[in-house]
Amino acid sequence: MNFPQELKYTQDHEWIKFEADGSAVVGITDFAQHELGDIVYVDINTVGQSLSKGDVFGSVEAVKTVSDLFLPIEGEILEVNTEIEKSPELVNTDPYGAGWIVKVKPAHAAQPDDLLSVDAYKELIGQ
Repeated sequence: MNFPQELKYTQDHEWIKFEADGSAVVGITDFAQHELGDIVYVDINTVGQSLSKGDVFGSVEAVKTVSDLFLPIEGEILEVNTEIEKSPELVNTDPYGAGWIVKVKPAHAAQPDDLLSVDAYKELIGQ
């Protein structure tokens, strides 16, 4: 499985990448997409909303299950990846690239202390 070093991870299996423009991109990890199986639908209806860290910002539906998505930071949902609306399988095939889920405007400049490094995330999932 792939776990890019430059990302931060959560215990709920989301990843977050802080961009130079102050925004952040969020998706699910390779581990999460593998556990879910074939993703057939991504439901995000929180664009424009300001949410707290840990709030549900949407869900992914796989062939066998539906899983909530939890926001790793406090912030406003700026946009949804429109490509995954048309091709949800991108979350399976490229979870850290074309399969990103939302872009967020963080409420605070500082990153939360409880985001996991790649090594801490690997330890969490037993890798």
